[in-house]
Amino acid sequence: MRIGCVVMAAGDARRFGDNKLAREIGGKTLARRALEAVPPEEFHMVAVVTQYPEVEALAAEMGFQPVRNPHPDWGISHTIRLGLEALGDCGAALFQVSDQPFLRRETVKALLSLFRGHPDRLAALAHGGVRGNPCVFPAKYFPELLDLQEDHGGSSVIRRHQEELLLLEVPAAELEDVDTPCVLQAMRARRELV
Repeated sequence: MRIGCVVMAAGDARRFGDNKLAREIGGKTLARRALEAVPPEEFHMVAVVTQYPEVEALAAEMGFQPVRNPHPDWGISHTIRLGLEALGDCGAALFQVSDQPFLRRETVKALLSLFRGHPDRLAALAHGGVRGNPCVFPAKYFPELLDLQEDHGGSSVIRRHQEELLLLEVPAAELEDVDTPCVLQAMRARRELV
């Protein structure tokens, strides 16, 4: 089965205050950390949807397809649409956010392995039974994803099909996302203690 990957890196980061993807943890930007978590050999294509020229350049440097989102203000639904359109014909798509700095490539591979064992089901990472990102959607859900509006994302599709969802339990740190400068500061401090 051809599986595509959409890295969602187009948000305005209103709670953060500026382009958080340019911020660093351990000498690497959040954008680079997100793209390094993608196992390219697992996908027929990786589309990186972004409004930031520096993220476009990084995606191209790493062999991924940059996709410009000129309207991040239209919400996450627009990013999802652009990503799916860029992937073209595929049997499933993994959607990955770009602000989980401790997500590991091995974990993404494990999620794909779980999905391949049940290719008609939704699959996502979780901790303590609470779903997080990334999530894998079989193609049968693409019409619902393409019908999303404004800031409604894949979670609304998953909620409608909860009985179809498989969860892969992972350490909490891999699911943490950077929403505010305070969270980023705490993550940096923890990293220095390890």
